[in-house]
Amino acid sequence: MKKLLDGKVALVTGAGSGIGQAAALLMASEGARVVCVDLAGATDTARAVTEAGGVAIAVRADVTQEAEVEAAVDAAIRTWGRLDCAFNNAGISPAVAGAAGLRVADIPNAAWHQLIAVNLTGVWNCMKAELRVMEKSGGGAIVNTASIAGLTGLPGAGAYVAAKHGVVGLTKAAALDYAKQGIRVNAVCPGFIDTPMIAEVRSRRGDAIVARVPAGRFGLPGEIAELAVWLCSDRAAYMNGAAIGADGGYTAG
Repeated sequence: MKKLLDGKVALVTGAGSGIGQAAALLMASEGARVVCVDLAGATDTARAVTEAGGVAIAVRADVTQEAEVEAAVDAAIRTWGRLDCAFNNAGISPAVAGAAGLRVADIPNAAWHQLIAVNLTGVWNCMKAELRVMEKSGGGAIVNTASIAGLTGLPGAGAYVAAKHGVVGLTKAAALDYAKQGIRVNAVCPGFIDTPMIAEVRSRRGDAIVARVPAGRFGLPGEIAELAVWLCSDRAAYMNGAAIGADGGYTAG
């Protein structure tokens, strides 16, 4: 049976751990050649892909820096001559920025700007470079990582919620802008996934979160990777401009 991404070149940001790492490994197992991008851990992920029989390279890049993002996309073109799909997944949590559990008026300016810079502007920086390349080559697929925080409000996470709502809006706008160029743009909206990024949240209120999730557990990185890889594939050819929740039913109620 043909693999989902046979012959495609894929780029994954935030590939050093969690959802991004799971996606890079799955993309490679589904036939893609993968550019693993992160500030740290990308080399380890690329090595894991290679050890599993796949093909990957690693690029260190900060998604808030446009030139570094462009260099990562250029690496795909330089190495394999094309870029077919991208998973813009890099992001940080409110805890990393020093804004966890704070009400909107209490968020420090630095924390606000950091969360917006990484989680929203970082996605925009990636999309700009990817869209330009894909438009020249005649099409492609982009998947952005938003969040359930892009679909609903969450208390104590105002800057994160604003950034992720922005990702959903940017995804929809780009889908409309580039549909006629054969480029699809969708977003995945994970709920509480068992990754290093939410370790602090899980330690504080893990039991309370699980009690609100109909599935009765945290999600797994690989479960989000499955959705992202499918959206990148030709089997999702009619999916464009969607923001798909994957949260164990958390936002259904």
